[in-house]
Amino acid sequence: MDISVIVPLFNEEESLPELADWIERVMAENKFSYEVLFIDDGSKDNSWEVVKKLSAKNPMFKGISFQRNYGKAAALHTGFEAAKGDVVITMDADLQDSPDEIPELYKMITKDGYDLVSGWKKKRYDPFFSKNLPSKFYNWTVRRMTRIKLHDMNCGLKAYRKRVVKSIEVYGDMHRFIPVLAKWAGFKNIGEKVVKHQERKYGVTKFGLERFIRGPLDLLSVMFISRFGRRPMHLFGIMGTIMFILGFFAALWVGISKLYAVQHGLHIRLVTDNPYFYIALTSMIIGTQLFLAGFLADLTSRNSADRNKYQIAEKTNEF
Repeated sequence: MDISVIVPLFNEEESLPELADWIERVMAENKFSYEVLFIDDGSKDNSWEVVKKLSAKNPMFKGISFQRNYGKAAALHTGFEAAKGDVVITMDADLQDSPDEIPELYKMITKDGYDLVSGWKKKRYDPFFSKNLPSKFYNWTVRRMTRIKLHDMNCGLKAYRKRVVKSIEVYGDMHRFIPVLAKWAGFKNIGEKVVKHQERKYGVTKFGLERFIRGPLDLLSVMFISRFGRRPMHLFGIMGTIMFILGFFAALWVGISKLYAVQHGLHIRLVTDNPYFYIALTSMIIGTQLFLAGFLADLTSRNSADRNKYQIAEKTNEF
């Protein structure tokens, strides 16, 4: 099968028939073998009924319905697990992503050799202050922190080599950072394509102001996991050691100063009256706690079921 199209959706009953017809036309024009996976994320309208009608009409349209709303990351992860196509393409169900981009995205994966291609909505039809401006700041921040040079990290329209989606795990709100997860998994050939962004035709956006809080927290989480997920002691141990050493030498300086003053008959405050003593003591305690946190995290990591689970790119012959 050439292509699997994954469409996560939540309350999009009005746009689904038009999107399905559009995808079907593009696939027929380019003679692609394909499947379309509609992942209904606990919609409260008639979206699932529409998906069932589409599936009855065209066997290439398949649907999975969640019992309740779990979020876009869960929908994508479920779609990634079910996808069978050599190239996996994700797009939103609100008609703001154009299926006409599919042939070029497919070409960039199969012929140009990219592992992942992310869409770039260079011209957006979203409110400037509530979506465009925060998006520009967010993407600039992510580029600086991850060194992945994408202008629109969170664009729903992306294409993946099949091996990529089978190698990453998307959870929480990590759908915003799939290119980061892919790079961490060893897929570094990440490209970008300017795509057409269309005005929302039906319904309203499903993302509220809480994304401004979740986004930075998820970014910190994915950065930590990608760098120290298998070796947490390298972070906590180093931080703890530095804190302990600073506290130890600070306490040593306070003690030596006291002994020197006593030996030479100088007047000096009690060690317990010196604020530096408590700063030094606190630093050593924090350092010890960080070191122990790293030790326990490392112990947990080494005893996890996937501690030796690594992605294998190729094998020669059969094993």
